[in-house]
Amino acid sequence: MKLAIGSDHGAYELKEELKTWLKDHSYDFEDIGTFNGERCDYPQVAKTLAEKIQAGTADRGILLCGTGIGISIAANKFDGIRCALAHDHYTAQMSRQHNDANVLAMGGRVLGPEVAKDVLQAWLTTDFEGDRHQRRLDQIKSFE
Repeated sequence: MKLAIGSDHGAYELKEELKTWLKDHSYDFEDIGTFNGERCDYPQVAKTLAEKIQAGTADRGILLCGTGIGISIAANKFDGIRCALAHDHYTAQMSRQHNDANVLAMGGRVLGPEVAKDVLQAWLTTDFEGDRHQRRLDQIKSFE
């Protein structure tokens, strides 16, 4: 699985912590920015990551901003993106099991690094259940 990870300035420090965790757990990922803590616009980060998934150069993505709200809204404007904002292990797990979320959003000003790592691990290791959930995803896709 190839991952892309990106953040705005509000979650730059959390992104750097999660990159270390991903490396330590042997995940293949690309950092799409931001590359420092200077102010930047989260919609551009979401766009870059969404386009990587659409093009098939990333299978899943991780997006971070101050709260995770704005960047998840921006990402969900792109066809084929199912970005879930998760705050804990359970919401991360359900976003995969029931919604086949291909992008995880978290807030750098909301979650501490240890909770964020737990959320990320749950999201990365949970499979989509399919069946009745696929029918619902097909309905959502028909809206695009």
